[in-house]
Amino acid sequence: MTTRTLLVLGHPSPDGFNAALADAYADAALKAGRELRRINLHALNFDPILHGAYKGSQPLEPDLQVAQADILWAEEIVWVYPVWWGGLPALLKGFLDRVLLPGFAYKFRKGHRSWDKLLKGRTARIVVTLDTPGWYDRLVYGRPAWRQMKHTILQFCGMKLLSTTTFAPIATSKPEQRERWLAEVRRLAAV
Repeated sequence: MTTRTLLVLGHPSPDGFNAALADAYADAALKAGRELRRINLHALNFDPILHGAYKGSQPLEPDLQVAQADILWAEEIVWVYPVWWGGLPALLKGFLDRVLLPGFAYKFRKGHRSWDKLLKGRTARIVVTLDTPGWYDRLVYGRPAWRQMKHTILQFCGMKLLSTTTFAPIATSKPEQRERWLAEVRRLAAV
């Protein structure tokens, strides 16, 4: 049985190392026999601002309707994105705000503080890049972007995080280091 994998590239540019990581993951996943769909956030046509919070009516654009269908189709979701200012890029955050809606990703129970995790049963992998050294992000900053994605987004909606792979620092990396990182992400996708 093949795994249905959704790959989400959360970088606002189609070029660069995040796109290369996503390409490497996609190629290796397909060679490993997975079914693969891919969302490149930079190519979507949507308003990343959740106007009126969750109180108003803001219809989903067609690209976001397809994204929701892809999320429901997926057994595993792989998120590839950079960490900027200790957090998620604005485009990725806006995508999550618009797509992981009440009634789709979670549902609060009436009269309770608990909620139903509507995306339960799916797994996730995170592949991130940083310009900050990984040890510094972990020991000094406490990995805020990782904590946000794992605890307040993925787990909140019911997804189980299988792995986080961090490549850092990107700004000072040499081509041979980047080639090793691309090989590492290919190995990850082949599992």
